[in-house]
Amino acid sequence: MSSHFFAYMYRLKYIERWSLMRNTTKENVAEHSYHVALLAHMLCEIGNRIFGKKLNADRAVTLALYHDATEVFTGDIPTPVKHHNPRMLASFREIEKMAAERLHGMLPPELKPAYARLLGKADGGEESGEELELRALVKAADLLDAYLKCFAEVSSGNREFAVAKSQIEQSLAKLDMPEIEWFLTHMAPSLGMTLDELSEE
Repeated sequence: MSSHFFAYMYRLKYIERWSLMRNTTKENVAEHSYHVALLAHMLCEIGNRIFGKKLNADRAVTLALYHDATEVFTGDIPTPVKHHNPRMLASFREIEKMAAERLHGMLPPELKPAYARLLGKADGGEESGEELELRALVKAADLLDAYLKCFAEVSSGNREFAVAKSQIEQSLAKLDMPEIEWFLTHMAPSLGMTLDELSEE
């Protein structure tokens, strides 16, 4: 019997993000997952090489690639909808859990243990402190990618993202992560530049 797991994973490219906003550049969940993986890896390397930490960058990338896998069934629920009230958020978390169960159920039995934690299933076993730290870092990378999207949209003259940019900026500051601050100082400004501006240096 064939497994439909990857057939569904590849369909993440059809799930659009920021559906309530007017976008100058559309973004799908597959692109977002790739960007979060890049950012998670970079944040780990910044943490390790600049701040003397010992973070597993490879594991962070893997967690990032699957962090929104369930959205192939749920779609990307806009933050204002998801966080409208506690009941709405609790309902969404339950739907997310069912989506994870469905995805996990598609895997051949031999592969299920490898993907349980990646899909956020509770029966994947108790997570170590290191794994929980990496999950927090992936969440930070997820938020950072949302900020960079807003930054790029505002830089291209789209004021639709101005308030979201400001709100996410405040959320990133509350994380108080030196890796984020370093990235925003040394890496992020280039994302607001045109190709000609990038080529000048």
